[in-house]
Amino acid sequence: MNFTRWSARLPGTQRRAAARTDDLVTEDRLSEGAVPAARAEQLTVPVPAVEELPVREVLDRVPALVALVHGPDHRLAYVNDAYVVAFGLRATGEPAREALPELHEIGLLPLLDQVLRSGRPRTVKSRKAPDGRSYTFTCTPVTEANGGAGGVLVFATDVTDHAEAAERLRASERRQRETAVTLQRSLLPQELEEPDDLRIAATYHPGGTEAAVGGDWYDVITLGGGRTALVIGDVMGRGVRAAAVMGQLRTAVRAYARLDLPPHEILQLLDGLAMEIDANQIATCVYAIHDPNEGKLVYASAGHLPILVRDESGVVLRADEPTGPPLGTGGWMHASGSIALGPGSTAVLYTDGLVERRNEDLDEGIAALERALAGATGTPQVICDRLVRSAGVTAEHDDDVAVMVLQHPAHTGPDSELFRNAALELLGGVEAAPRARAFASGVLTSWRFPVELHDLGVLAVSELVANSLQHGTPPMRLRLRRTDRRLIVEVTDGDDHLPRRRRAEPGDESGRGIAIVATIASNWGSRRTPGGGKAVWCEFVLPKG
Repeated sequence: MNFTRWSARLPGTQRRAAARTDDLVTEDRLSEGAVPAARAEQLTVPVPAVEELPVREVLDRVPALVALVHGPDHRLAYVNDAYVVAFGLRATGEPAREALPELHEIGLLPLLDQVLRSGRPRTVKSRKAPDGRSYTFTCTPVTEANGGAGGVLVFATDVTDHAEAAERLRASERRQRETAVTLQRSLLPQELEEPDDLRIAATYHPGGTEAAVGGDWYDVITLGGGRTALVIGDVMGRGVRAAAVMGQLRTAVRAYARLDLPPHEILQLLDGLAMEIDANQIATCVYAIHDPNEGKLVYASAGHLPILVRDESGVVLRADEPTGPPLGTGGWMHASGSIALGPGSTAVLYTDGLVERRNEDLDEGIAALERALAGATGTPQVICDRLVRSAGVTAEHDDDVAVMVLQHPAHTGPDSELFRNAALELLGGVEAAPRARAFASGVLTSWRFPVELHDLGVLAVSELVANSLQHGTPPMRLRLRRTDRRLIVEVTDGDDHLPRRRRAEPGDESGRGIAIVATIASNWGSRRTPGGGKAVWCEFVLPKG
């Protein structure tokens, strides 16, 4: 093959040719300078020009694979020795589809067409060839010196080691990500608690394809007495460290929730704990409590996005006040707010991955979520999935997403008989306890409870009222509530001293009331009420069927 007919326009060729004459230093010029004569003699040794090099011999010894094709059907003109070793002898003069079937198998022939038409080089990286090795192919246009049909020089570099190393790295990253996602999911609740008066669904989507998952979390905590705590948060940052901090905060929230404190006091405790865990790690969080008797959601927010509530008429409200700084900043007194959540309402708690997008204002994302919530109907899980889809969250989403949807269903028809309330204002005096017992007996009879449960409920009312009359202060109130699962007895008064269960000695005249209630009831507890005072409650699980 006569390579002098071909000219390949490779980058830098003209610059090197122009500089070639400057590199030839003459003896006359050396005599004018300070270079010794012996040195000058060395520099005058003639350097062969590129055109004078035996090109075919050079290409045959190149370890890379080289092939030259010409014409519109890419007829094979030349392959070097490395190419023959890799794929065997090739017949010149045949079209590349027959002469170079390996290029056809890896889809390189269309690239040859592009190079021939455009006159520009093209490169494809790390293609696996039929011999099992990986090559990076560079296709460079060439032209004949006599102006004949053009050709393409194919230059293939063996990158098998690099490709295998890259694949091992990708496999390692996949394993790390699977481990991180497993850790993240294991720190989230495996099953949500199911309150009597709320229907709840939640979902978590890890962001991106790398191992650095985030610290989003959510939880549902039944507080007893029909009340439910709901929490969602986001530890800023990514990786196992963020997930570990999230796990500690979630555990702390569950522990603090058992104290049955107002939401802002819970956040105050979490703020101090977050600084102790890691002073450089901050987190946003919203903690809310739902009380079906009050028909509202009482909440406190530490730098988190606002809760959205769609009421029974379909109007979406935004609970964005009050909001304090994120957890871990310290020096801030959090405050509680409230938003109506009556029967027929739906609320959404979420993290920023659902609404935050690059080059888009955050308020626009929240407004889009409001519109999606306004048109979303069905069960909480259906609404949850629809909100995620409407936000465009996919497996390639670049941020973690946590969403929790809760509904306070409006009970109608036969279900309305399973959810009932009754209350009695207790006036001080010796007649208060008998009146409370008579009231409870009548209510429980009208609710058609079995005799045994009726008698246990009246006894619990008697003990709680007697305890409030002895140790509490007005105003006092008795409330009875039934759901489809339990009977709840609650007594409130104006004294904020919380009772505790203690062992009464045989000679003691008091101290047995709470012990009796704790023995006969499925659960009991007490809490301070807003504005001062306390509530003491107990509950009985209803028999199935």
